[in-house]
Amino acid sequence: MIQALADALSERGYETLTAVQEAVTNPDLQDKDLLVSAQTGSGKTVGFGLAIAPTLLGEAEKMEPAAEPLALIVAPTRELALQVMRELGWLYAKAGARVTTCIGGMDMRDERRALERGTHIVVGTPGRLRDHIQRGSLDLGSLRAIVLDEADEMLDLGFREDLEFMLGEAPEDKRTLLFSATVPQMIAKLAQQYQRDAVRVTTLTGDTQHADIAYQALRVAQQDAENAIINLLRFHDAQNAIVFANTRAMVNRLTARLTNRGFSVVALSGELSQNERTHALQAMRDGRARVCVATDVAARGIDLPMLELVIHAELPSNAEGLLHRSGRTGRAGRKGISALIVPPKVTKKAERLLKFAKIEADWILAPSADDILRKDEERLLADPVWEAETTPEQEDFAARLLELYGPEKIAAAYLALHRARLSAPEDLADPDVRPERKERKPFGPSVWFALSVGRGDRAEPRWLLPLLCRVGNLDKDAIGAIRIQQSESFVELAEASVPGFLAAIGEGAELQEGVTARQLDSAPDFAAAPRKPAPTGRKPDRPQGHKKPARPDDRPRSTPRSDPKAEAPVAPKAEAPAPIAAEAPVERKPKRPDGEAHRERRPGKPSAGKDGPGKPKAKYAGKPEGKPGGKPTGKPGGKPFGKPGGAGAGPKGRGAKPDGGPRKPAAPKAQASDTSKRFTPPGAAGKPGKPRPGAARKGPGKPRKGAGGNEPPRRG
Repeated sequence: MIQALADALSERGYETLTAVQEAVTNPDLQDKDLLVSAQTGSGKTVGFGLAIAPTLLGEAEKMEPAAEPLALIVAPTRELALQVMRELGWLYAKAGARVTTCIGGMDMRDERRALERGTHIVVGTPGRLRDHIQRGSLDLGSLRAIVLDEADEMLDLGFREDLEFMLGEAPEDKRTLLFSATVPQMIAKLAQQYQRDAVRVTTLTGDTQHADIAYQALRVAQQDAENAIINLLRFHDAQNAIVFANTRAMVNRLTARLTNRGFSVVALSGELSQNERTHALQAMRDGRARVCVATDVAARGIDLPMLELVIHAELPSNAEGLLHRSGRTGRAGRKGISALIVPPKVTKKAERLLKFAKIEADWILAPSADDILRKDEERLLADPVWEAETTPEQEDFAARLLELYGPEKIAAAYLALHRARLSAPEDLADPDVRPERKERKPFGPSVWFALSVGRGDRAEPRWLLPLLCRVGNLDKDAIGAIRIQQSESFVELAEASVPGFLAAIGEGAELQEGVTARQLDSAPDFAAAPRKPAPTGRKPDRPQGHKKPARPDDRPRSTPRSDPKAEAPVAPKAEAPAPIAAEAPVERKPKRPDGEAHRERRPGKPSAGKDGPGKPKAKYAGKPEGKPGGKPTGKPGGKPFGKPGGAGAGPKGRGAKPDGGPRKPAAPKAQASDTSKRFTPPGAAGKPGKPRPGAARKGPGKPRKGAGGNEPPRRG
């Protein structure tokens, strides 16, 4: 081992190396690519720091001046990356190595300046490292070693593309070290693709997982889950403890409650900025905070040296999450406790998690209030203050206390002051005792009232109950049964409250507008009146064969498409129409035989065809009319264009003589199947030369807007 690193280990208190550290520092593996499997808390960070030292230093004891990075360490989370930076910082301090971080959430400009000044080792998260590489601020051309820490977690978090990008940008002759708690198929495929004859190193044994961690499953009542957390923290009084929750909302809830109970608490979740998360962890290391409430973002890589207790306030989703959470304690040979809070509803889930994780847990009850008080007394008696030397000032004050109070009273006051600094324990219910169902007391003598609203008026108990309490000056206990019927409702009132109720509603007995109350002589007979279904707000279907009465001006409806057997309406006969005076107003127009209806047109506005305003179509209904594209004849307001019954004649006598004489039969209509001769709706551009029927009666007038020009048509 390089002497500079050995001296750093000695100063740090390392007497012997862990199993994974000895395995990766084997001289036979000095230049090999490694695929390492080791459990959480086994010293992997120091292990790969020792493993890459010969690759970075060679035979030298000191690093060369910093230039382009020689090693790249990739970690899945910000907290783990910062922890790796701290560990490598003291390990390579005597070797003169400069360690730089590139972490998401930090100022990228500071990181760029640090890389420009030169560095030996770069530690970062996948996304930020790739960003620096693509921007050109991080050059991997001189890279000698790359380490992927917690590689399985990075793949689970979706960083596979970033890892493949960085491995592809690194030189081919680099060393690649993959550290992972497990080696799934994706890790094996990644190692096969980017490593050269990697050596498989594993320190996992068939023994029980986390031998230095004592697992406890605490059976608690459903309503005492949070109270059990408080009692557990009070009972163990750990120097550092982590409480794990599944959601940010639960983290905020537990943080607020524990803070109110006097615990020094910090929160750690994904909604916090990187600066806030760093300060929270630093407060735990400094002793300013003793409890950390966190989501699973803290389950990977966080190393708190004095962490003694892990509490699972909510169970993780799988066995791997349980192991990674619990692995925050019991590290580097120290003992720890992992406690699962297990209400009755999640007992089966807890059993499955422990079984899949191959863990044997002690199923016990949560500490009670008496257990916590006895534990406080034991700690008080074992306090080092009893063995400390006293000063003359303390002895003088103690003598004065003895003169004023007796020894028993002084001892009791000391105990009270000691307990006042601590949070009071909670009384917990027995998880095996089912809550007793409270039997409803008999209502007693009562009087029934009938209200003038029922199910047909949308009456409901949740509306009537507050109305009776507010208007009748009643308490909820004075109201018994409420029965809603179709047209009225029945309410049972306690006999003692009836006089006050009657006085409150007055002589009109009106609770509110439209709702009156009527006292009954006896209880109503609900069995006599069958319950009718409440209206749903939908109109009832009409009976079969019902027809809507026709109005005088209704037109016959067209044949519905859904009924192919229905007969089409018969068109009115055109041979003998009733004479209609020219001045008679036209109210409605019957449908054409082809099923299309005439639409009302404003007279005096010529059709806007392709030939311009007022230029009728050369052909209409198969009959030629003048020259193609010719001008309309007749004066405005005079005789219609063409012959009566021709192009200007409508179905209701348009174009008839002013004297109201009989008309000639109308020309045959175009069939609906002929798409070239269909009726053009109002407002749409018609075909060239097709006149508007209204133009035959009053002649061309003011052209429509957008008809193709502003000039009125010339008179013929």
